[in-house]
Amino acid sequence: MIRHRLPQNLKFLRKRKNLSQEQLAQELELTRSTLSAYENGTAEPNLMTLLRIADYFRVSLDRLARQNLSGLGEKQLSELDRGLDVDIMGRHLRILTTSVNTSNEENVDVVPARARAGYTTGYADPEFIEKLPKMSLPFLDKNRTHRAFPIQGDSMPPVSEGSLVIGEYLQDWSSIKDGTPCIVLTQDDGVVFKVAFNWIKDRGTLQLCSTNPAYDPYEVRADEILEIWRFVYYISPDLPLPRLNEKEVTRTLLALQREVDAIKRRSEK
Repeated sequence: MIRHRLPQNLKFLRKRKNLSQEQLAQELELTRSTLSAYENGTAEPNLMTLLRIADYFRVSLDRLARQNLSGLGEKQLSELDRGLDVDIMGRHLRILTTSVNTSNEENVDVVPARARAGYTTGYADPEFIEKLPKMSLPFLDKNRTHRAFPIQGDSMPPVSEGSLVIGEYLQDWSSIKDGTPCIVLTQDDGVVFKVAFNWIKDRGTLQLCSTNPAYDPYEVRADEILEIWRFVYYISPDLPLPRLNEKEVTRTLLALQREVDAIKRRSEK
């Protein structure tokens, strides 16, 4: 049961921030009486409220629900205060809500453009996920969980705006290799599709880069990340332009030069 740790931890974290019940209730969009009931153990928060509490104090759900935080040393508590309680290995409680078809196989849930904003708060809500469009792609690994997201803007060519990118859910963020295209969900930026560089161990961040050089790289803190999906496929209504290597470009330029020379010679006659 969640009850045996959450009440004490909630009260401990509130007092550590020198907040009254009224102040914290306002921050969490609760009434003071509801917060008091959580702290007294006479009521339990639902999943979305638990997520809000964990996000506010920047601790994992697992630590919030199970560990006696008042028993931690000052060094560990200082790390919590700085938001360094990040379970990058996915060994503890990380919520992933999925849907299944009539054969009890996981669907590829599609997050359409109109639902992107709502996905930031609804990603762990079974009712929200259940209402998303579904698709089936038989060539995907059935042992993995996949989700499809629409692309907006021109930051990731050759994937064009209007394409769908399909990602494979990553439980272990430490497995991300530098240069891996990922769909990253954060509370502030929502869904972004970028090339990721893993700086979590050294700096507690991911660097996110676009394939379009007009967009600058930027960093996101690991404790701000809600989900990461490793890019596996994309579906596009546009036919990508062929990519030429250096030799092909050189041959093409030489051929054009020869054609120009021939035109010049003909015009001189």
